[in-house]
Amino acid sequence: MTKIDPVSLSEATPPSDLPSSLLALWWLKKGDLVMGTEWEKAHAICQQNEGKPDCDLIHALAHWIEGDESNANYWYHRVGAKRAATIAAEWERIAAKIGLEPSA
Repeated sequence: MTKIDPVSLSEATPPSDLPSSLLALWWLKKGDLVMGTEWEKAHAICQQNEGKPDCDLIHALAHWIEGDESNANYWYHRVGAKRAATIAAEWERIAAKIGLEPSA
């Protein structure tokens, strides 16, 4: 299973072997979990992969970051998930679920 190496977040571009879900998650974290160019890239990946549960879950997180609560709630409901207490905690929860290498 391919995972996100936390060290890769210091690079300008993501590792080339990340699947779409981890790529979207990588871009959200690279953008410090706020709106911006990285958020746009992550959101586009989620839209292109709609229907894949991991991407739909990350889509929910992206809309939470955006501040669009109703859209975030729609995506969380669609995947049958409840969010963590904070955006940062939610990113960590998703990363743990779908692939994050432990920090050295």
